[in-house]
Amino acid sequence: MTIGVPKEIKDHEARVGVVPSGVTALREAGHRVLVETHAGEGSAISDEEYRVAGATIVLSAADAWRGADMVVKVKEPQPIEYPYLRPGLILFTYLHLAPLPELTSALLESRTTGIAYETIVEKDGSLPLLTPMSEVAGRMSVQIGAQYLEAQNGGRGMLLGGIPGVAPANVVILGGGVVGTNAAKVALGMGAHVTVIDRSLRRLRELDDVFNGAVVTLASNVWTISETLKHADLVIGAVLIPGASAPKLVRRSMIAQMKRGAVMVDVAIDQGGCFETSKPTTHTDPVYFVDGVLHYCVANMPAAVPHTSTFGLTNATFPYVLDLANKGLERACEEHYGLRQGVNTHEGFVTYPAVAESQGRQSRDLNSVLAAPVAGD
Repeated sequence: MTIGVPKEIKDHEARVGVVPSGVTALREAGHRVLVETHAGEGSAISDEEYRVAGATIVLSAADAWRGADMVVKVKEPQPIEYPYLRPGLILFTYLHLAPLPELTSALLESRTTGIAYETIVEKDGSLPLLTPMSEVAGRMSVQIGAQYLEAQNGGRGMLLGGIPGVAPANVVILGGGVVGTNAAKVALGMGAHVTVIDRSLRRLRELDDVFNGAVVTLASNVWTISETLKHADLVIGAVLIPGASAPKLVRRSMIAQMKRGAVMVDVAIDQGGCFETSKPTTHTDPVYFVDGVLHYCVANMPAAVPHTSTFGLTNATFPYVLDLANKGLERACEEHYGLRQGVNTHEGFVTYPAVAESQGRQSRDLNSVLAAPVAGD
């Protein structure tokens, strides 16, 4: 199989889908790897390192896409990349299709097989390819929030951890999963007062044990969220429904009751955001205000630390890349439950129900699509 690794073009996106060690493993397994020139520079990986590993360096995105049987990326294709989609192509990347009907249509019309990192769910319920970036985003969310709480950045002019005689900031985290847990670790480490709100009492008990009672845990409901936000200085949106649109836990009316200069970081923005006032922003233009409350809604937060993020991500994704390359789509999906859950589109059909439901489309079971004869056969 020929694997293409194009340079990412989303705003300030400097991660890369395969690192040199992965190139070597693919080459030793008999595959060819095309890496677009400068694809790894943002992650401190040179073309020469890829050459030494056995990659063929190509001069354009078109060469990386059109010469490949499978393209491995980090972020979803941008509109300028849609013409590269075609029948028979496997695209392996974060897709976050639920809030992106235009991209979904492009994948369906081109009959591209779209496999989404974020919907690969193993039998134990884990999300192995979402976890590393959730760890990064969770930890970053508090760093970013602390930065924007500074007065020159539009915040309340607060030091997250306070000082003796001055109270620390109140950090409210909506969601106690991977993002929320990592956010809580950093917020506690910086000396903040931390509250985690989650709908699962079992998870709240686990967090109470993990943090030895240092975190306040609250059961999620509209009243609790509304009342807690009135006292919040920093709010982290950390909820996730795999593959589906995030629920709008924070309503516009709640924002109006918050402190002026409070900061909200919506890590769930890739799935549409969990604040009613959220809209995607970029690293170039990351924030805006609603009712005097600062919103940070950058959809690719881990791109700000591309070296850490690239190696953390590819540690998790590469075994799946190698499995697909060695076995092909049908056999790999037949033998690997988690990988089968990752297929969002195939042969012009949506094969992930949560995406179809979010967009009002029909979905087809992947097994039935794989069993059907391909047009033209």
